[in-house]
Amino acid sequence: MTIRGNGLGGRNQEFVLAAALDLQGMENVVILSAGTDGTDGPTDAAGAVADGATIGRANALHLKSFSYLQNNDSYHYFEKLGDLIKTGPTNTNVMDLRILLIR
Repeated sequence: MTIRGNGLGGRNQEFVLAAALDLQGMENVVILSAGTDGTDGPTDAAGAVADGATIGRANALHLKSFSYLQNNDSYHYFEKLGDLIKTGPTNTNVMDLRILLIR
């Protein structure tokens, strides 16, 4: 991840936003990415979750998904959608967890 914008987010949230753009319109696909320590970048979220309908929901709220990605502002994007994963600190810094479910 190269930071070019002045938004808020972390690598997991940004990964999910980029994936959501690629998954747009796909049915029965969900992606989750989160840090096991409960934080992602300088935020209180561990990560985010998205599916094939995420971009459509964002469009309905007049959120310009690609603009949020370009500004490295995935936190505010997913916050508006209610798709942040907030666990609080877990005191277990093992890894980032990425799950892709296809049904």
